Amino acid sequence: MAVVLSNVVNAASPPWLTTSDDKIKAIVEKMTLAEKVGQMTQPDSGSVKDLDDITTLSLGSMLSGGSSDPESGNKLSDWAEFYTERQQRALKSRLGIPLIYGVDAVHGHSNLLGAVIFPHNIGLGCTRNPELVEEIARITAREVRASGIQWTFAPSVAVPRDIRWGRTYEGFSEDPALVALLGTAAVRGLQGADLSGEESVAACAKHFIGDGGTEFKPGGGEGMLDQGDVRVDEATLRAIHLSGYPDAIKAGVVTIMPSYSSWNGVKCSGNKYLLTDVLKKELGFEGFVISDYNAIDQLVSPETDDSAPESNNAAGQVRSSDYKKCIEISINAGMDMVMLTDRYKEFITLLQELVEEGKVPMSRIDDAVTRILRVKFAMGMMDAEPNLWPNKKLQSEFGSEAHRKVARQAVAESVVLLKNENALLPVRKLPRRIHVAGSGADDLGMQCGGWTIGWQGDRGDLTPGGTTILDALKEVAGNTTEISYTADGSQSDGAELGIVVVGEGPYAEMKGDRYDLALSQEDTAAVAKLKAAGLPVVVIVLSGRPMILGDVADQADAILAAWLPGTEGAGVVDVLTGAAPATGRLSFTWPRSMDQVPLGHSGEKIENPLYPFGFGLSYE
Repeated sequence: MAVVLSNVVNAASPPWLTTSDDKIKAIVEKMTLAEKVGQMTQPDSGSVKDLDDITTLSLGSMLSGGSSDPESGNKLSDWAEFYTERQQRALKSRLGIPLIYGVDAVHGHSNLLGAVIFPHNIGLGCTRNPELVEEIARITAREVRASGIQWTFAPSVAVPRDIRWGRTYEGFSEDPALVALLGTAAVRGLQGADLSGEESVAACAKHFIGDGGTEFKPGGGEGMLDQGDVRVDEATLRAIHLSGYPDAIKAGVVTIMPSYSSWNGVKCSGNKYLLTDVLKKELGFEGFVISDYNAIDQLVSPETDDSAPESNNAAGQVRSSDYKKCIEISINAGMDMVMLTDRYKEFITLLQELVEEGKVPMSRIDDAVTRILRVKFAMGMMDAEPNLWPNKKLQSEFGSEAHRKVARQAVAESVVLLKNENALLPVRKLPRRIHVAGSGADDLGMQCGGWTIGWQGDRGDLTPGGTTILDALKEVAGNTTEISYTADGSQSDGAELGIVVVGEGPYAEMKGDRYDLALSQEDTAAVAKLKAAGLPVVVIVLSGRPMILGDVADQADAILAAWLPGTEGAGVVDVLTGAAPATGRLSFTWPRSMDQVPLGHSGEKIENPLYPFGFGLSYE
């Protein structure tokens, strides 16, 4: 029996999601089975080699995955042309139903060169500022719509409980209430007051449900937590991991993405109780459910017979005969649209066969298509003059200084002052010479982290328009203070202050899972070298989660947690110099050692952490 908690009752979507149901019914009645299944199909653009498939298969959606860029280039104009060509193909189908096009704009329109890259969610959680998060989402929506695209797979409303997980930075906090507050603000910002407006995009709350609570897989290594199993009872699942969804649904979120993960051994992408009974019936979700990237492939292993559909295959390797069973399980469980790559034609064929064989009811197909069309109507995509095309006015604002100003504010508000011996900070009057060191001082890619230009991110100057921390310091210093730099901390003779920017390189899901969160030997050595030179030392930590600081915690005179601030490194320098106040408060407990990782699932707290949840010093 379901455990119904008070915070998940009456979470029905706003009425505008159902105002066009009579029109939708008329369209569905005209559709062939093939056209209906086409609407339920979302291939990655890189897999569709023949664009005629968009028309002949009546595809309902496409996406550009984390590294799927237009062949012509990665500028705004390239994306606008790329999107427009595909949308025009969709409108040539028999019924002329447009594509809803998706992209991972998870901290700005982060696939595109020149886009403003905002702090990842872990940093925004430290702001405790829903109005700012809403404004960031609003700007992100404007930059996305400048390219024509009208759907982003954001926000993540995961509640990470193990910071070894490589997606920790996608969560706002370890605290379910803070996740719900800021996740809902992001939905409001992305979708706007009017979803049919030319500046609005469809939001996607993800990943339903429990992806932040997976069990550690023995053996460690890449993927040791990602796409794993959440082994908790239902009361715990609801109390911690369901928290972000009811408010997001009330705010009108139109799409929700199930997790790759399992709950007690059953993959969420094939769990009818979670997708239909809880999400759609209990919570009243009226939008559509979109699978994660090839996620349904994992529902049945090659060794599994049809009598055991609940079995899992973490590697996701299946034979074609099993793939048909995967489709049957997922669609019957409540999946409305399936995100996939090169198997999209096979998916369409097999799903039609399943309907014809009576294994997937036509009523389930009609429900899925109704939900998809409901969102397209709500977004103005089905109007006589549809809201479909790249917006020239918004293109003129893409990557603008006004947008970067908001990002810079977000960076400043997300920075947490962890230590400040002898009131070293703020450095309102810069000394004659500052020596800067560390792996992250002059690395824009390290500031941005994963899901930036490429899926896993990259080191170096990966996008134009950004400012590294070193560049921002030099700008503030002008001609009155010398700013010198060596990565290893050498050549600091004559300096009066040392600043070391340490942390971890870019990563995203799966590849970012780490057993040991200690700083690198190179970074710790750079701190030790500046300290041995007799300098007061400020340590700035760039990371997607709390790091184990070890001796650095004692050696540093001041420590700033800057997370993954994005392109506007000047926001970190604003806090360093006092141009902005130190207001950030930890969104995650900062452990003293790996022995204190992970957090539990019952709300228990770490005893004697290095810094507790909510900690943050100020300059007052």
